[in-house]
Amino acid sequence: MELGSILHFLQDKTILITGATGFLAKVLLEKILRVQPNVKKIYLLLRAADAKSATHRLHNEIIAKDLFRVLKEKVGANFNSFISKKLTLVPGDISREDLGLEDTILKEEIYDQTDVIINLAATTNFDERYDISLGLNTFGVKYVINFAKKCTKLQVLVHVSTAYVCGEGGEEGLILEKPYHLGDSLNGVPGLDINAEEKVVHNKLTELQQLGATEKETKEVMKDLGISRAKLYGWPNTYVFTKAMGEMLVEQLKGNLSVVIIRPTIVTSTFREPFPGWAEGVRTIDSLALAYGKGKLTCFLGDLKAIVDAIPADMVVNAILVAMVAHANHPSDDVIYHVGSSVRRPIRYSNLQEYGLRYFTAKPWINKDGRPVKVGKVTVLSNMESFRRYMFIRYLLVLKGLELANTAFCQYFRGTYLDLSRKIQIVMRLVDLYKPYLFFRAAFDDMNTEKLRMAARQGGVETDLFYFDPELIDWGDYFLNIHLPGVVKYIFK
Repeated sequence: MELGSILHFLQDKTILITGATGFLAKVLLEKILRVQPNVKKIYLLLRAADAKSATHRLHNEIIAKDLFRVLKEKVGANFNSFISKKLTLVPGDISREDLGLEDTILKEEIYDQTDVIINLAATTNFDERYDISLGLNTFGVKYVINFAKKCTKLQVLVHVSTAYVCGEGGEEGLILEKPYHLGDSLNGVPGLDINAEEKVVHNKLTELQQLGATEKETKEVMKDLGISRAKLYGWPNTYVFTKAMGEMLVEQLKGNLSVVIIRPTIVTSTFREPFPGWAEGVRTIDSLALAYGKGKLTCFLGDLKAIVDAIPADMVVNAILVAMVAHANHPSDDVIYHVGSSVRRPIRYSNLQEYGLRYFTAKPWINKDGRPVKVGKVTVLSNMESFRRYMFIRYLLVLKGLELANTAFCQYFRGTYLDLSRKIQIVMRLVDLYKPYLFFRAAFDDMNTEKLRMAARQGGVETDLFYFDPELIDWGDYFLNIHLPGVVKYIFK
């Protein structure tokens, strides 16, 4: 594996980034601009109808974020002209041929100038509509690869997937950095055909249209369809199923392209750069922290001994950049990188429980009435049966309240009953979606990633700038002094 200076590689390069408004894409963009201002150009593919809409999204959803304050301080008064010089906005849609580019001149320019493509476009919603998830996470990959093949100078395409394409990880052991091939399933059920899945979606949408289904009804049916198709072939949810099929298309279609697949685990707030603790969007463990800190998490379903494979966003971005350089102009490479912590610096739900209690006891959340929220140890239920029993008891208590209510309060209790019924349905669906990760017992092998780290140390990479070794992390210090304060500052609001 030949490596060298990452800064030197980035100089005078033209890079196309898809999914530009996503969490990781912003951290990546900021990193490149801050450490190598002599990058030639960065094309940002944004889902937008036109240049005006794309510009609005750039200013409101990307550079307005606190993430860019260090870069703004560094560049100073010339920030706006620097941004306009380095960034070219590309209104488009990854789920369409040619990435939905309507501007023929701009499209030809990208074909002629692009050295690197980093595909970060995806929907990460576990419970997304199947048509949307299939369009972005699966067929979007096909359109990116077809586009990449037309880029005459292209040196490498980095496709960012997820480590959880592995499925439920219910058995202890190592999940290897191995590819998926067309037709693979996790449960041995034959017949997985990506084009057939597209027809399933088309036929269902046609059927719903003929039945006169409302938009809300269509949405619910398409969400259920995604879950059922995923479970048919052994995946727990629509997100990881469609991401796995996306990887299958990479393997099938890449031809002579230099392609590398990055599989991050649970991406958390920044560890070090541009500053510690920047976060955006509610991720799996952050939703638990948010509910707990606000006093709404009294019960937890899961195995406290289960591994939570978390990795800070800046480490994922650094791994992307180092892998990009390592595999530029190497079309024969067929390497997948797990970027996570479960092998070299494991953390468990019991650790998160301890950190949450310590942090929110010392720094309680202040509610809208100006009072601090007191937290305590949550009730931990170790299996689905006990959780269902817990929810059923709550349901019965409200029913009892309805029976005892006199006429004056009957309407109130009926509303409470209906409200709780809806909430229970929502909770049970969420539990079903997240259950595989609350009992996750496997670890992600990162031998390829360790080889990349070794090559970086030996090959002239600026390892102080492009660090991605989880052994650098002290989880107690990270959660208590970096991540949870970041979640409170950027997400709790």
